Amino acid sequence: MPAEADGAPQVPGAVAPRATFDWRDIATRAWWRTAQRTAVVLFLLAVIAVITLQARDIEWSDVLKSLCAYPLRTLLAAAGISAGSYAIYSSYDLVARWHFGYRLPVTQVMRTGFIAYAFNLTLGAWIGAVALRYSLYARLGLGADATTRIVALSLVTNWLGYCFLAGSVFALWPLALPPAWQLGSEGLRWVGVALLLVAAAYLCLCRFAKQRTRHVGGHAVVLPTGRVALTQWLLSSCNWLLGSAIVYLLLQGKVDYAATLSVMLMGAMAGVIARVPAGLGVLEGVFVALLAYRVAPVELIAALLAYRAIYQLGPLMLAALCLLYLHTRAKTSAAAA
Repeated sequence: MPAEADGAPQVPGAVAPRATFDWRDIATRAWWRTAQRTAVVLFLLAVIAVITLQARDIEWSDVLKSLCAYPLRTLLAAAGISAGSYAIYSSYDLVARWHFGYRLPVTQVMRTGFIAYAFNLTLGAWIGAVALRYSLYARLGLGADATTRIVALSLVTNWLGYCFLAGSVFALWPLALPPAWQLGSEGLRWVGVALLLVAAAYLCLCRFAKQRTRHVGGHAVVLPTGRVALTQWLLSSCNWLLGSAIVYLLLQGKVDYAATLSVMLMGAMAGVIARVPAGLGVLEGVFVALLAYRVAPVELIAALLAYRAIYQLGPLMLAALCLLYLHTRAKTSAAAA
């Protein structure tokens, strides 16, 4: 009987099995990784070009004057909204604690969430959302697997609200683009519809799936219940709304809230694509590119600098003090033991 080249016998009349297509094979190809890097570089170059062109015409002394002209009550109101946003942000980890049944004190979970998110929003996800969380939860007695589940569920919580809000705004109230662009909003509507479908699919899967445990990449994933998923959606949506409300407040009514929310959501996605910590420069470029025909770039830059000081730098310094306190207390306890 004839044999194949590999030595396996060939059965007469048998049909050779078809090779299955796996999208993961593409992700491992060198050309795909090169295409990804090229797209990111081109995007960064476009952002840098926008910022450079706008920065040449900005009088930075006028930016400083705009910053100094903010009423104290406006800054205090923005700080209050920021505190509410961080309280919601920190509660993402409480949702994971509820879902997985971890017996951890609520205050310690909230504190860990606050420190992680303060560093995440300023220095990037790998430092805040990942590295600090593993370190802080290890001190609370959680292993790496348990912390991974918390990180994953918190990320899903954050982007679930984003998909719902961005989908609703892009599909129902698309941003009016600058007249010089000569572009319509139909493409943005379709992006919004796609994001809404993603959010709806997650909620429906959590509510109606009969098989609660699924295996993804060799890991067992336990789907949240419908109540947990609904809580994720509400918390994340409120958080994105509050973050945009700070910029709206600092713009002092020169741009309507819907437009501010839309540009903030676009800037957040642009920052993720560019992989720049805190979206530094990217958010400013998006705001100037989309709203400079409505508001003077000087006022836009001043509002965003005030936003970064109130929403990012202030909480970062507080989180650094909390981290220093925890580190000092741990060393003292170790020395006493």
